[in-house]
Amino acid sequence: MTTMHKVHNDPKATSGPKTTGATLHNASQYDIHTSLMGLGVNRSNSRMIVEMAKIKPGDRVLDVGCGSGNLTLTAKRYAGASGAVYGIDAAPEMIEVARKKAKHSGTEAVFEVGLIEEISYPEATFDVVISRLVIHHLPEDLKRLGFAEIFRVLKPGGLLFLADFQPPTNPILAHITSALVGHKMMMGSNVQNMIPMLKEAGFVELISGQTRSAFLAFVSGKKPGN
Repeated sequence: MTTMHKVHNDPKATSGPKTTGATLHNASQYDIHTSLMGLGVNRSNSRMIVEMAKIKPGDRVLDVGCGSGNLTLTAKRYAGASGAVYGIDAAPEMIEVARKKAKHSGTEAVFEVGLIEEISYPEATFDVVISRLVIHHLPEDLKRLGFAEIFRVLKPGGLLFLADFQPPTNPILAHITSALVGHKMMMGSNVQNMIPMLKEAGFVELISGQTRSAFLAFVSGKKPGN
């Protein structure tokens, strides 16, 4: 069994580890917004992401930028008792809420304070790495570092699946989404721009496109190997 190295940041600290990426600290407000957008635990959007990432029983999964744990906990449902699912986030407040959700639901997902640019797990640990609505928070240099770290912790043949904002074409839906998350944040994401950086990191079989969500697009790629 691979030894999992924990991040030793205090989960009750208010600042969290230093990073040049944007960090969301208001967990309660975050959960209100994600609920309105259908992103909660086992809600349709979370199930869609997990199913598109083809997470199956026995998989070891990492959710990067897990927030309050909604997607991570959904992934654990699919990975089952024989799988292992971990979530990392730069905000201690988010991790504290995620741990409470896991405890309340009796779900054995592991949540740790951590950064995409310094993932604390060993090389070739995970079958799947997922991330939703995180990459648009990162400057270009941090994206590159993060993709290299994700590549490192994936097993040969492992899959990376990222979902991020795709501005809705429906003007009413676009207005509602902008009101929830901010116009600048929504418009600053473009999964197509991630493809050259993912190639640079070593990923192959890169695919991008729309999800069933009106405001999310995806990009996926594999680490060469089995």
